[in-house]
Amino acid sequence: MSSLNLQVRRADAVDRLPIYRMLEFYQHDLSDIWDQDLDAHGEYGYALDSFWHEADCHAFVALVDGHYAGFALVDTAVRVGESGWWMSQFFVLKKYRRRGVGQALATDVFDRLPGRWEVGQMPDNLPAQAFWRRVIGQYTGQSFDERAIVTGWWQGVVQRFVSDSKSG
Repeated sequence: MSSLNLQVRRADAVDRLPIYRMLEFYQHDLSDIWDQDLDAHGEYGYALDSFWHEADCHAFVALVDGHYAGFALVDTAVRVGESGWWMSQFFVLKKYRRRGVGQALATDVFDRLPGRWEVGQMPDNLPAQAFWRRVIGQYTGQSFDERAIVTGWWQGVVQRFVSDSKSG
């Protein structure tokens, strides 16, 4: 990431449409493993209201040289524990992948929201599982556990760890 001018910040109202559009790319990227179809408007659609109106929901954007590069959506809908932060959605545009943007975005978000964390991936999303094991492992010094959820409405792999605020 040496040549990237990366900024991570909480999303503002002006970021809502770009996040929505990036969510469309995200859902398209996962369309071979996430059973969904386009609606009458030709969109996958995603309800973003809670990330601007609920106290326990947070949206973040990553920008490189002032251009949108990705986003993170966080809420408290944990899958394994009783409370904590849940990485609801996380996406980096292909142009910025494998350049450190995802790791920097994730680390910044973990720092900004200290406490218990759960990050989950769909069972067939092996690249995401590898990414999160590496990022969370580096972030925590390998101090995380992993669970497989095989029953219920959400199924997948979940990494659990505790974040201590490093940057406030």
